[in-house]
Amino acid sequence: MIIKTINGKTPQIGKDCFIAENATIVGEVSMGEQCSIWFNAVLRGDVHFIKMGDKVNIQDGAVVHCTYQKSPTTIGNNVSIGHNAIVHGCTIKDNVLIGMGSIVMDDCIIESNSIVAAGAVVTKGTHVPSGTIYAGMPAKKIKDISPELSSGEIDRIANNYVTYSSWFK
Repeated sequence: MIIKTINGKTPQIGKDCFIAENATIVGEVSMGEQCSIWFNAVLRGDVHFIKMGDKVNIQDGAVVHCTYQKSPTTIGNNVSIGHNAIVHGCTIKDNVLIGMGSIVMDDCIIESNSIVAAGAVVTKGTHVPSGTIYAGMPAKKIKDISPELSSGEIDRIANNYVTYSSWFK
């Protein structure tokens, strides 16, 4: 793994986290407990901060970055960032699933208990309301999330990644 101090800012890694051998975490990055950063994921807190809560998984090939002096990235608790997703200069609240290959751009706010579908492009400044699924290019609301889908997918994936990471520790 590459964990690098940039401009005097060193990544802060919480308790019981898993960082894959070829993950890259640089600069002002802080993560809570039970997080997992998977193979080829990049968290680059060089131009602004990245702050993550507990039980966040950043899956293989995902990129988390910010915009210089403008847009940090804040990720809440119980969040899954899917394989090859790009999360850039935005706010993701608690209990969110960011689907594989999706892009969340600067100044977006993804409210709690919502899903960004695989391959979606959430354009700059979009506000995704709580309890919705956004999909497409550009991403638009396609439906509301049932409580079953919320616990069945969002919670299931976040909990599974805590389990998966235990296999590698």
